[in-house]
Amino acid sequence: MSTQTWKIPDGFILGAAASAWQTEGWDGKRPSQDSYLDMWYKNAAHIWHNGNGPAVATDFYNRYKEDIGYMKEIGLTHYRTSINWSRFLIDYETAEVDEVYAGYIDNVINELIASGVEPMICLEHYEIPAALMEKYGGWGSKHVVDLYTAYTEKVLQRYGDRVKYWFTFNEPIVPQTRIYLDAIRYPYEQNTKKWMQWNFNKALATAKAVQLFRAGKAWLREDAKIGVILNPEVTYARSSAQHDQKAAHIYDLFFNRVFLDPCIKGGYPEELMELLVRHEIVFDHDEDELDLIKQHTVDFAGINLYYPCRVKAPSRQWNDSTPFHPAYYYEHFELPGRKMNPFRGWEIYPRIVYDMAMRMKNEYGNIEWLIAENGMGVEDEKRFKNEDGIIQDDYRIEFISSHLAEAVKGITDGSNCKGYMLWAFTDNVSPMNAFKNRYGLVEIHLEQNRRRALKKSAHFYRQIIQNRQFETELDRLYK
Repeated sequence: MSTQTWKIPDGFILGAAASAWQTEGWDGKRPSQDSYLDMWYKNAAHIWHNGNGPAVATDFYNRYKEDIGYMKEIGLTHYRTSINWSRFLIDYETAEVDEVYAGYIDNVINELIASGVEPMICLEHYEIPAALMEKYGGWGSKHVVDLYTAYTEKVLQRYGDRVKYWFTFNEPIVPQTRIYLDAIRYPYEQNTKKWMQWNFNKALATAKAVQLFRAGKAWLREDAKIGVILNPEVTYARSSAQHDQKAAHIYDLFFNRVFLDPCIKGGYPEELMELLVRHEIVFDHDEDELDLIKQHTVDFAGINLYYPCRVKAPSRQWNDSTPFHPAYYYEHFELPGRKMNPFRGWEIYPRIVYDMAMRMKNEYGNIEWLIAENGMGVEDEKRFKNEDGIIQDDYRIEFISSHLAEAVKGITDGSNCKGYMLWAFTDNVSPMNAFKNRYGLVEIHLEQNRRRALKKSAHFYRQIIQNRQFETELDRLYK
C-alpha cells in the first residue's frame, strides 16, 4: 500500500447527519404523537439493546445548543437531520401544526445558521405517525400519501426561507423491507405485495412533494433543491458466469432500481415490472400516477453507502409453499478474505463509493449527488480511551479517509458528487441495536447523564475541513 494526498474540491460539503427520532427523545411529546419507531419500541422494548430506544435518545431536544456548539468547533459545513412528522402536527388529517415542536425546529435551524453550519432537512426518516399505521396501514395507503403532502406543505412554508437542501425520505425502502419482506420488525408480517405497495407509494409521495416544491417557490430560497436519500447496495456478482450475473442483476432491480429509476429517471425498469407481474406483486397504480412520477423527478440525490452486497445464483430449491421473496433469484455470497467490521457484521469495501460515483455518472445522467451517510459502528469503544479519556478511534479515521478518497477519485473521473456526510455526528440510537455500536464523532456517556466528549476522529475530521486535504493508504493503487 502507498500513502497518497487527496485534495478536497472547492465547495465540497463535509458534514454529518442524524435523524430526529434517533436524537431528540420524547421530552415535550404529546401522548398522541408517537411515530412508528415509538410504537415499535413501546411494543417490543426488550429487543432493543439494554432497553435503550427513542424515549431519551441523546436528548437533543434539550441539548441542541450544546451539540451545535460541537458542530461549530469541529467545523462542519452542513448538518443533515429530519423533522419528526409525528411531532410536527397535532392533527394529521387537517395538518394542524404543533407550535411548540415547530418552534423548537425554528430554534435548531436558526442556531445552526448562526453557528455557520448549513441545515439539510429530511421530511421522513422512519417517522410516520403511529396513528396512520394503525388506522390506514401506513404507507400502504394512498390517503397517507396525501397526508404526507399536506405535512410537507406546512414544513416548506415555515422553513423554506432558510433551508437550501430538502429530502423527501431517508432510505425509503428500509422499513417495509424489515417489516413486510423479512418480517423482523414490528408488526412482523411477511407480505411481499405490501412491500411493493409501500415502495411505490413512497416514490409517488416523492413525486408529489417535488411537484409541491416547484409550485411553492414563493416560500423557498431561490437556490433551494429537493432530493431523496436512497441506500442502494452496490451489488457484485460472485463470478462472471451468466447465472451469477443474472442473480446480481435481479437483486439490483428489486432493491436498488426500484427507487433509483422512478426518483431520478421518472419510471420503472420494464424488466422489474415484468417480474412483478410474473409473481403477482404489482402495486396498485394508475397512469396518472405514473405520469406524475415521470414529470417530477428529484433535483439531486443523497446516497447512503456502508457496505457492498455480494450475491450468487441460488443453490437450493425454492419451497413452493413459501410466499414469493426476491431471494427466489439469489443467495448472498461472502467474499473470502474480505475485510470486516466484526461488530456490525458488515464488509468494509471503500471501492463501493467510486463504483456508485461512476454509476451515477453513466446511468443516471450525472445528476448532482452526495454521500448522505457513511460511517463505522463499533462496540465497546470505551476500551480505546487513552489516559486523557479520549477514544482513539483510528479505525474510524481509516474508514472515513479511505471512503472519502474514493469519492474524490470519482469526482476526478467526472462524477457530480457534491459532498460527504458522516454517520453520525454523535453516538445515537439505532433500531434494535440502540447504543450498542457507536458511530459518532462525539461520544455519548449514557452512564453520566449523556455527557458529550470529542473522539480522536472529531479532531481528524476538523483537520480535513480546515486543510481541505488528507492522506490515506489505499488497498489499491490509482494510476
